[in-house]
Amino acid sequence: MNPTVTKEEGMARYVALINWTDQGVKAFSETVGRVEQAEQLADSLGARLVDVYWTLGDHDIVAVLEAPDDETATAFALSSAGRGNIRTKTLRAFNRDEMQAILEKTT
Repeated sequence: MNPTVTKEEGMARYVALINWTDQGVKAFSETVGRVEQAEQLADSLGARLVDVYWTLGDHDIVAVLEAPDDETATAFALSSAGRGNIRTKTLRAFNRDEMQAILEKTT
């Protein structure tokens, strides 16, 4: 299955589960500014950082990204994590219409 989504269909959505590295924790007070940098990075790649949530529990941050394809989402994740403040796990997310289209292919 090719996860690339055309502009007519909208962009693919990804959920990133993020944890701070030791470096990221030491600079915790810069976390909001780092999100602003991430928004600029996403924009430069043709993607969009939809929202970011600071969370309690197994992950420090959860982010939602829209990107035209897996390669762009991966470039975003690598570039973000490469700065040394976070580690990411990125999940491709399907909305209701996308899931319905998948289900229709199973019959």
